[in-house]
Amino acid sequence: MKSSLQRMLWLWAGLLAALLCLLFLPLSAAARGFSVFLVMVIVIAGLVRAGRRQAGCEQRFAGLPPQPYRLPVVLVCGDAANWPQDVALYQNAQGCWLNVADSRELRNVASELLNERPGWAGQLAVMVCVTPSQHSDETALAAQLHELRWQMTRLRRFVRRPVPLLLAGRMAGAVIREPLWQALLPGEPARIWQDGLAPCAVTSWTAQDESGARLQQQAMLNAFADWFTRHAATAFTQPNPDVAPVVPCAVLCHQTPGLSGVESESLWRRWLTRHTALQNVAGWQPAGSDNGTPALPDFMLPLLPKGAGVTPRQRAVQHGLTLFTLTAFIALSASGWNNRQLAHWVAFDIHRYYAIAMKDVAPKASAVAVLRQDAALLNDWSRNGEPLRLGLGLYQGERLRLPLLNAIRTYVPPPPPPPEPPQPTIIRLDSMSLFDVGKWTLRPGSTKLLVNSLVGIKARPGWLIVVAGHTDNTGDDASNQVLSLKRAEAVRDWMRDTGDVAESCFAVQGYGESRPVATNDTPEGRALNRRVEISLVPQADACRMPDTPRAPSQDDDAAQNEMEK
Repeated sequence: MKSSLQRMLWLWAGLLAALLCLLFLPLSAAARGFSVFLVMVIVIAGLVRAGRRQAGCEQRFAGLPPQPYRLPVVLVCGDAANWPQDVALYQNAQGCWLNVADSRELRNVASELLNERPGWAGQLAVMVCVTPSQHSDETALAAQLHELRWQMTRLRRFVRRPVPLLLAGRMAGAVIREPLWQALLPGEPARIWQDGLAPCAVTSWTAQDESGARLQQQAMLNAFADWFTRHAATAFTQPNPDVAPVVPCAVLCHQTPGLSGVESESLWRRWLTRHTALQNVAGWQPAGSDNGTPALPDFMLPLLPKGAGVTPRQRAVQHGLTLFTLTAFIALSASGWNNRQLAHWVAFDIHRYYAIAMKDVAPKASAVAVLRQDAALLNDWSRNGEPLRLGLGLYQGERLRLPLLNAIRTYVPPPPPPPEPPQPTIIRLDSMSLFDVGKWTLRPGSTKLLVNSLVGIKARPGWLIVVAGHTDNTGDDASNQVLSLKRAEAVRDWMRDTGDVAESCFAVQGYGESRPVATNDTPEGRALNRRVEISLVPQADACRMPDTPRAPSQDDDAAQNEMEK
């Protein structure tokens, strides 16, 4: 996939992840901000990595076919197969062969190849080449084959497909007259493949030569196939608790003319000496083809799986749609979870409200206040639309409103507290402004002062006008008591006569020096103590006209009930 498309996918994934964190996932404000920051860091790292990986893949896989290439792509690994060191790719009309120089990097090479060509996962195949004449240690060869088996298991797990495996054995010798391939396919007899010729059965191929050379070459080929099946093919299929078996889809044996002397004590020569009378094959020096390319079983390419030919843009669209589908699924799941939490939250508030007795005034009022807040929030969402974290067709707020409102309607507020009794209105008059020293007769000029001071004092039914006189501590107590009472009576008489107020509206009291409002040790304090106070005090039968009946009281009702009994 092109680097620009990979960057677009990273940006698309980052955008979807940020929208999930901001709009749908049940996160706090701090967690939401941290999640968005983390998404940004991951996206930036992905963009940088995509650029670096693209540069590395272009160097390793120079000359790869384009992304829509549909023919098989075979990764060739194992023993050397006469590949030029500066060439890693061979392509023909039937497929593509790609050399993996280090068999231990098979899975990593496939990963990098699929990163460059993501649509090729379905058309990959692996060919493992084994040349027994190049090995002298059977244990080392078994370890190498076990490593290749493990690499094949990793590759199949990575691409999530049963990648086909081709096992190819190679042999050469002076007695071999013509190069050929023998193919063993599951459920089919062995067939001989030669360049430019149609495949044929082994018996037909040997019968075509009357000299007996092909019969000798076939005897060597049978011996090689026996060794290859026992040592190479079995290494991939025998039970192993650590690595799954990898059954090859074809076992290929390649014969080619060559020179001996590469490895005189090879596994192949020891096998021939021990099991056959053939001694003319001692090493592996392939003669090579005329065009300098390695001998490859091109006839197997039509039997291998082909790809779908997906373009990079189509692949990017598929990935984008997959990311969007995954995001939509997560958003739906988050919306369902948020609605579930909303239902639990409202149900808990309603249950808590009903669990509190109505007589517990303060807790009940607090619980109903919480219900009203819930109802206000649901009403706001009903009018203006619910938030996205609760939407996507899963909103449950409408079915919660009715039980919430029913619970609020059951609330009975406590009765209002009884009104506080009215405080009496007190008017305080300076005695020295009304009377001479030691006298209780009003001064001639005090009328104006009384009129201005007593504007708020009005006689009305149910209120008693209390006039109280006070003196300082000058003189004896008895004289002060009499003086305070006489001064109170003088003020009462003036109000009664001037305002035409009934006698029953007044109560006169003289306290003398017993209720000072300031200290008597200073002239200022004594002046404050010499005063006349006028106040209104509520009293049911106060200030009634002679012909006005008295309002019945609770005592009268009780007395009437007793008389009826």
